[in-house]
Amino acid sequence: MALKPLTSVFLSPLSLPHSSSSPFPKFSTICRKPTPVLCQSQACQQTTPTSDPFHPEPDGLGAAAPTRGDLFLEHNQSMAASEAVFNADKKKKKKKFSGSWKASAASACYGCGAPLQTLEIDAPGFVDPETYGLKKKHRQLRTVLCGRCRLLSHGQMITAVGGNGGYSGARQFISAEELREKLSHLRHEKALIVKLVDIVDFNGSFLARVRDLAGANPIILVVTKIDLLPKETDLNCVGDWVVEATMKKKLNVLSVHLTSAKSLVGISSVASEIQKEKKGSANVGKSAFINALLKMMAQKDPAAAAAQRYKPIQSAVPGTTLGPIQIDAFLGGGKLYDTPGVHLHHRQAAVVHSEDLPALAPRSRLRAQCFPNFQVAFDDTTSSRIRSNGLNGFSIFWGGLMRIDVVKVLPQTRLTFFGPKALNIQMVPTDKADEFYQVPNEFKEVGVLLTPPTGKQRAEEWMGLETERQLQIKFEDINRPACDLAISGLGWIAVEAFAAGRSLTTSDSDLEETEKQLQLCIRVPKPVEIFVRPPIPVGKSGGEWYQYRELTEKEVEVRPKWYF
Repeated sequence: MALKPLTSVFLSPLSLPHSSSSPFPKFSTICRKPTPVLCQSQACQQTTPTSDPFHPEPDGLGAAAPTRGDLFLEHNQSMAASEAVFNADKKKKKKKFSGSWKASAASACYGCGAPLQTLEIDAPGFVDPETYGLKKKHRQLRTVLCGRCRLLSHGQMITAVGGNGGYSGARQFISAEELREKLSHLRHEKALIVKLVDIVDFNGSFLARVRDLAGANPIILVVTKIDLLPKETDLNCVGDWVVEATMKKKLNVLSVHLTSAKSLVGISSVASEIQKEKKGSANVGKSAFINALLKMMAQKDPAAAAAQRYKPIQSAVPGTTLGPIQIDAFLGGGKLYDTPGVHLHHRQAAVVHSEDLPALAPRSRLRAQCFPNFQVAFDDTTSSRIRSNGLNGFSIFWGGLMRIDVVKVLPQTRLTFFGPKALNIQMVPTDKADEFYQVPNEFKEVGVLLTPPTGKQRAEEWMGLETERQLQIKFEDINRPACDLAISGLGWIAVEAFAAGRSLTTSDSDLEETEKQLQLCIRVPKPVEIFVRPPIPVGKSGGEWYQYRELTEKEVEVRPKWYF
C-alpha cells in the first residue's frame, strides 16, 4: 500500500500561551480520515498512547485542535483586552486633571481664573447674563473679564480667600485649602515649574513642602522684587546666598534668577530658560511676573505678543488669581499657566484686615532703620541709659504686628529693621511696654501710633501678640551680623553683636563670661512664624563681610547656577 504524505506540522509563537501544562510545543494536525498513517521516520514508528495531545482520538471523539486563524484571533483579542485595562488605569489617574484643570480654562475669567457665572453678583466670576449669552453665542467666553477683576483693576481691595491661610474683612468664597487642592495634580504631571519667591519675605514665601506639589518636576526658581534691596547691594553675594538657602531644600532646581517684574530686570533670562527647557506647561503664581514675562517673550514669539491682549489681572490683594489661567504663549503650541498662589496661614497677611494689606507691601527701596539710633530725640535719662548699657531692658515695636524685648545683649549690639516704611517703629522701656501696647484706655497706642491694625474698631477686635518665643543667639565673628530674624510676611531684623563704627569697650574676658550669646524675646500674632537664618548680605557693608563657601567637585556639579 502506498504511503500517504506526512501531515503538515508548524510551530507558531502564538501557540505558546496554550502550552503552559506541557513542556512540549503543541502542534496542529489536519486529518482527512481516521485511517492509520504509516511513517518512515523514527519518531512516528514509536507507539503513541491515545491520550497524547498531538494525536486525535479515533472515530472523531477528540476535541478539534485550534487552527492557525483561531490562534491569531485569540491573540489579538487578548492584546486588545490588556490594552483596554491599561488605558482605563491611565484614564483613572488623570481623571482629576482633565476634569478640573482644562474645564475651568475653557469657561473662566481670563483675569483671575474663576469659573464664569451669572447668579451671584458679589461672587468672583460674575458676568452680566446678557453679556454672557452674547459671548457664548459667538464662542468668545475666553475673552470675558468678571466684575470682581474690573474692581480690582481700579484699585479696590476685594479678598475672596478664606479658611486657614485666608484673609479677613470681606466675604470669603473659596478656602485656601481648595486653592491648594487645584495644584495637587502637578506632582503627577510632566511640567516645568516656575516658582516665585519674594526676596523681602524669602523664608515666609518659600513654601516649606513644595515637593508635595511639584513632585520630581524640574523647578526654575525666580526671586522677585530684587529692586527693593538697599542701594549698593552686591547681587553676586545675594545670588550666592539664595543658592545656599535653596540647596538645603533638596529640590530639583535647574537655575535661580534674580528679577524685578517692575523694571523687567532678569526677565529675559527666565524667558530664554523656559523656552529652552519647555516640556509642556510652566506654572507660576505671580500675575505681575506673567505680564512681564509675556512682554519680554513678545519680542521673539508672536504667540506671546498676541497673549498680552488677555493677560491676568494683577493687584495688591493676595488671592487675586482663583483658578488656573491658560495662556497660549508659545508658537510651537506649548501652554503657560498662571496658577493660584499657595496661601500660607503663618504670614502676617493672614491676620490683618484686608484694608491694611497695602501697608505690608514695600513700594520703594528698603531703608535700614537701626536701633539704638542716637539721631532720635530721647529724654536725658533714656539717652544716658542707652549709652551705658545699650539696648538692654528696652522693647521695640514694629507697628502693631511685632514686639522684640532685649533681654541681654552687649552694649555695642545693634538691631537693623528691613521692611515696609509704612510701619512705625517705636522703642520704650520693657517695664512700660505692656502699658504702651495692651492696656485698653485712651493711652493705648495700638491702632493709633502702632498700625496696623488701623482704627479704633479694628484695634478692639485685634487679638494681640499671643505668640512668644525666647531666642538665644550665638555669634562667632564680631565683624559680621550674628543672624537675621525673619518675620513671616513682614521683613527681617539683622542682629549685629558689634555694630560697625562703635568702639569696642568689652574685653575678651567679658565675652567669655557672656559665652557669646544674645538673649531676645519676640512676640507676634499667633499663627505668624519667626525664622532664624544666616544674614543676607545687603547694602555696601554686606559685600564686605560676606564670605563665599568653598565647594567640592560634587557640589559644583549639582549646585544650580544663578542669573541676573
